[in-house]
Amino acid sequence: MKLHEGKTFNKVNYVNKQLINNEFSNCVFVECDFKKSNFSNIDFVDCEFVGCNFALTILKFAGLKNIHFKDCKIVGVDFSACNDFLFTVQFTDCTLDYATFHSKSMKNTVFTNSILKEVDFSEVNLMQAVFNNCDLTRTIFDRSVLDKADFSTSVNFDINPERNRIKKTVFSSNGLIGLLSKYDLVVKD
Repeated sequence: MKLHEGKTFNKVNYVNKQLINNEFSNCVFVECDFKKSNFSNIDFVDCEFVGCNFALTILKFAGLKNIHFKDCKIVGVDFSACNDFLFTVQFTDCTLDYATFHSKSMKNTVFTNSILKEVDFSEVNLMQAVFNNCDLTRTIFDRSVLDKADFSTSVNFDINPERNRIKKTVFSSNGLIGLLSKYDLVVKD
């Protein structure tokens, strides 16, 4: 196993490649292209990705431990395939479309100023998660734990209260329509 510690990687083009036997600790990746890369069984600990492309990146059994994605394009990534041990991520100013987190534990995860279109959060524990100013168009919440999560500044979510736990979940009055869509109601201002 090759350890990379405290390094900064700038504009690395790693499209369609596979990394094997590597661990990255306290590293920063800036404007790197990981489109269709295979990061299976790779560990990332306390790392930051800034302006990177993760379109269709494979993360099977990858360790993501305290990872911050900033201004990244993350499309079609299956985070549910990641190693569960210490799985901790946060997203700021990201496009996170068609990703899946099925069955992950993501307590206290923070999503800020991000677009999450058609993301699958089925059976995910998002207790106390924060969706700060996010667009959640067609994002799936099904049998998810959303207790004390904060959706107060987010838009376009559709959450069925009968299929999700929403105890003390925070919504703005404008966002309450996202809890009623299954009833096909007409709500006027």
